[in-house]
Amino acid sequence: MTEQTEKRLNVGIFAHVDAGKTTTTEHILYESGRIRSLGSVDEGTALTDSMDVERQRGISVRSAFISLAWKGMKVNLVDTPGHVDFMSEVERSLRVMDCAVLILSAAEGVQAQSEMIWGALRKLNIPTLIFMNKMDRIGADHEAVLDQARSYLSGSIVPVQLPLGSGQEYRGAADTWAEEPGAPALTELIEAMAERDEELLELYMSGEEPKPADWKKHMAERTADCRLFPLVYGAAAKGLGIRELLDAMTDYFPSAGGEPAAPLSGVVFNIQRDPAMGRMAYVRLYSGSIRNRDLVTNHTRGLQEKATQIRKVEGGRAEDIGMLEAGDIGVVYGLAGARVGDCLGSPDAVPEEARLAMPLLTVRIHWDAGTDDQRVIAAVQELADEDPLLDAQWLQEERELHIKVMGPIQLEVLSSVLDTRFGLKVTFGKPSVIYKETPRQAGEGFIAYTMPKPCWAVLRFLIEPGPPGSGLRYESVVRSSDLLPQYQNETARRVPEALQQGLHGWEVTDLKVTLVEGQHHVWHTHPLDFAVATPMGIMDGLARTGTKLLEPVLRVRIAVPEENGGRVMNDLAQMRGSFQPPVLLDGRMIIEGRVPLATSLEYPQELSSFTKGRSTFTSFFDGYEECPPDVTAERTRRGVNPLDQAKYILSVRKALQG
Repeated sequence: MTEQTEKRLNVGIFAHVDAGKTTTTEHILYESGRIRSLGSVDEGTALTDSMDVERQRGISVRSAFISLAWKGMKVNLVDTPGHVDFMSEVERSLRVMDCAVLILSAAEGVQAQSEMIWGALRKLNIPTLIFMNKMDRIGADHEAVLDQARSYLSGSIVPVQLPLGSGQEYRGAADTWAEEPGAPALTELIEAMAERDEELLELYMSGEEPKPADWKKHMAERTADCRLFPLVYGAAAKGLGIRELLDAMTDYFPSAGGEPAAPLSGVVFNIQRDPAMGRMAYVRLYSGSIRNRDLVTNHTRGLQEKATQIRKVEGGRAEDIGMLEAGDIGVVYGLAGARVGDCLGSPDAVPEEARLAMPLLTVRIHWDAGTDDQRVIAAVQELADEDPLLDAQWLQEERELHIKVMGPIQLEVLSSVLDTRFGLKVTFGKPSVIYKETPRQAGEGFIAYTMPKPCWAVLRFLIEPGPPGSGLRYESVVRSSDLLPQYQNETARRVPEALQQGLHGWEVTDLKVTLVEGQHHVWHTHPLDFAVATPMGIMDGLARTGTKLLEPVLRVRIAVPEENGGRVMNDLAQMRGSFQPPVLLDGRMIIEGRVPLATSLEYPQELSSFTKGRSTFTSFFDGYEECPPDVTAERTRRGVNPLDQAKYILSVRKALQG
C-alpha cells in the first residue's frame, strides 16, 4: 500500500443525550481553528445543529459532518444524535467510522444508550477513546463513573490523565505520561496497562525501567487493536480538556487506510437533499477515488451514474473539492438512484453494519382534505429515502399513509420537517406497537397452482421455528432438473414478501423455510406463476403450524428518589416487567429491568409526574419475546389474504397484468 499524502482520521462522536456531545464538538472546531467563534446548543447557534428543529429543541437530529486539521492530521468529525429516537442516524455513522470518541458525563454516569453504542463499537472493532465530560458539575464523581464504565462497558478502560480537582473546583487534568519516571501516578498507569495485557505484564515484570514514551506507544498500539481504551477528562462547556482530547485522538487513533489507485469500493451512508443541487449522497471511500464527471457503478442497484460534483458540506456550507479518495468522506451529487446502504464499485472493502435501530411503533399520517394526497406521499417518500427505517406505506384502497418510528420526539421532528421543508401541515394518529409472529411448531405448506390456465407452479415448503432473533433463514433442497433455477430464484425472492403479513397481520420472523418440492410445466408455466404461488404456499404452511405473537421488550434503567422506589417496583410488576435488586446511591434508587413496550408507552411521563421531575428513565430495545396467552393484537391485513386462494389469484393476476 502506498503512503497517502496526508494522515486522515474518521472519528465519530457518540454519547447518550445531554452528555455534552454537540458542545464538545463545537469546542473542538473552535480550538482547531475551524470556526472563529463558539456557537451554543442552548442558543441554537451550534454549527453542527443546522436544522431549524435542532436549533429550536437543542438536540441533534441528524449526524453532522465537518473536517478540521490538528497537528498535521486531517480529521473528518461526525457529531451523531444522542436521543434514542434517532439511533438510525447513529447506526449509519458507525458503519463508516474508523475511530470513536464516547462521551460520558461525570455527573450522570454511564447511561443505557452508552452501553448500546459501546456494544456496537465492540462488534465492529472500532478503536474507542473515552472523554469524561462535565467534570465541573456539582456532584461530579469521576472515580464512581470510572468504576461504572469498567463494570458496564469494559474493564480495559485506562485513564491517561490525572484530574485536578472536581466539581466547581475542577481546573483541568494533567498528562500522566509527563510525570517523572517512578512517580506514583505514572507507575499506576503502567501497572493498569500491564494488568490488562499479558505481553505488557511480561515486559513490566522483566525488571527493566519503564520508559514513558515506549509505554505510550504500547498504549497507541493496543488502542488501535481495541485491547485498551484510553480515558481523558474535561469540561467542554468551559473549554477545559478539548486540546488534550484532540491530542489524544492524534496520539492513540490509527489513521484511515485505503489505496487511492485501487479499484473503487465505498458506501452511501446518508442521503440528504440540497434545494439547488438535488440529492446529496454522503459517501465513505475505502479504496479507489471518484472525480467530478466520473461514471460510478452502484453495485447494489446494478446501475451506473455520473458524479456531477463532489463537495464537502459542513453546517450548511459547501466547498467543491473535485475529488474524493480512499479513506475520505464527502458528498457526491448526481447519484439520483442511490439509497442508504448502497455499495459503490466493489463491496469487498465495505464493513458490515451494526444494527442498533429498530422502529417499534407504527403511526398513520393525517392531513387536511384540501391537501393533495400525492404531495404528502411524495414528501414522506423523500424522507423515507433519507431514513429507510421509516418504511412509508401508502394503502391505496384505504387511502391511508403509515410510517414506522422510534418514538414521540421523532414524530415532532417529522412534523417540523414536513412543515418547513415541504410546506405541509400534518398530524399523526396514536402510535401503535409493532408486534411480530413466529411459527408455533414445524409444518408443511403446499400449493398446486394449476388453475385457471395458463399457469403451473407446484411448491412444498417445510416451515420450522428458529431461535429468538434469528430472523428468516431460507434454503432450497430441490434439484434444478425438477425446478429450473430461474423459478427457484423467483420463489426465494418472494418468500420474505410473503412473510410480511402472518395469520394476525404482523411480519413473521425467527423461522427457517426450506423449499422441499417444486415443479414447473414445460408449456404452461409462466415465470410469474411462482410469484403468485409462493405466498399461497407460505400462508398454507403458517395455517398448519399456527403462529405465536411476539412483542418488543425494553431494557430500562430508572433512577428515582429513594421514597419513590417502592412505587416504581410495583409499577414495573403491574406492567409485566422484571427487575434486579435495586441499588441505593446518594439517596437515589437505581432500578434496572426489562418491560414490554406495549405496557410502558406512557410510563416516562407518569414517572416524571409523580416524582415531580426528579427521576430519569432510559431505555433501549432488548429484543422480541413471546406474549403471554392472554395478550392479543390483530393487524388489519393489507390486500387479499393468500389463504383465500381463488380471490387472491384473481387480485394478483389483475395486478400483474396492470
